[in-house]
Amino acid sequence: MIIKPKVRGYVCVTTHPVGCAVNVRQQIGVVRDAGTIAGGPKHALVIGASTGYGLGSRITASFGCGAATTGVFFERPPQENRPATAGWYNSAAFHEAAAAQNLYARSFNGDAYSTGVKERVVASLREAPAPVDLVVYSLAAPKRTHPVTGVTHSSVLKPIGAPYTGKTVDTDCGVVTEVTIPRASDAEVRDTIAVMGGEDWEMWMDALADGGVLADGVRTVAFTYIGPKITWPVYWDGTIGQAKKDLERAAHALNNRLATNGGAADVAVMKAVVTQASSAIPVVPLYISVLFGVMKEKGLHEGCVEQAARLFSDRMYNDAPPDRDGQGRIRMDDWEMRDDVQAAVDTIWPQITTANLRDLTDFAGYQEEFMKLFGFGLGDVDYDADVDPLVTLEA
Repeated sequence: MIIKPKVRGYVCVTTHPVGCAVNVRQQIGVVRDAGTIAGGPKHALVIGASTGYGLGSRITASFGCGAATTGVFFERPPQENRPATAGWYNSAAFHEAAAAQNLYARSFNGDAYSTGVKERVVASLREAPAPVDLVVYSLAAPKRTHPVTGVTHSSVLKPIGAPYTGKTVDTDCGVVTEVTIPRASDAEVRDTIAVMGGEDWEMWMDALADGGVLADGVRTVAFTYIGPKITWPVYWDGTIGQAKKDLERAAHALNNRLATNGGAADVAVMKAVVTQASSAIPVVPLYISVLFGVMKEKGLHEGCVEQAARLFSDRMYNDAPPDRDGQGRIRMDDWEMRDDVQAAVDTIWPQITTANLRDLTDFAGYQEEFMKLFGFGLGDVDYDADVDPLVTLEA
């Protein structure tokens, strides 16, 4: 079939298998060009391994450190006349590249929140070539069915305390508008914490420890975002921010436990990038468009895989202990939050209108990165060619 992009809101409902494969190979090339990361993990378990920072971490562990990897994700497989989700094609391409280099790779497609998936992964890890010495937790999901209570919780992206009105952009047509977001109820705050907070990370670490598959000195890291005050009402001070603060609570609890055996648990604050999750947050796509233009001009721009590679090489696996802020977080957003970068963003932000959007921001770069998430807009791909969507994932 010939597959063209069909964008609806902040999601592209079609994906291109060849384009996704090219995108993964390009990310592998970034990691290889950066050089071997000495002292890296021997076996990384990546929970949420098929897109974004999870995929970037898996690529870095495998092709930067030579590690065995196990990945967990929840993706829709292809059908005869319907492409799979992008994460399926990304993972298939990753497996193909890993096999070509004789690198161990095993994947599990299922609900990472469930007890059943945890049990399947632990059983597999008992037969793996090495115990797990790195656990990357990179889940972003709209809902979670609690494995103990059976209650399904749904996350929301809302401010807390009062409605919020701010500037945003329609990423389909490039129209700058104001958006008003109603405040979250107390129940919505609790539900968002239940989905995106730290409880499931703790459950994974408990399951892995109880299963006897963790190496001595195991490290684990989860990802968060703080951002500038422009985004705080709908992010850091909103429902998702409360969930991320609970992630930090879990990190401290896990760190206290793992430190007794030489291990560590960290939260890494990553920079703003284009992901399916970030595209859904009002205000954030417009901020990213401004940020990309500023950081590219200063030679500071990074995507997910560049951030993951720098996290591994400069912060987690080197001779010096990683720099942490006053709350114990690893700050990979250090370049984004530089005073000169944020001053430039603050100057541009109030000037933006629909008429000058493409002149004052890198909205074109935002759209390009968005389409790459789904395998479109890559120069090495013939998008008029007939392709087979039935790509097998050798998990």
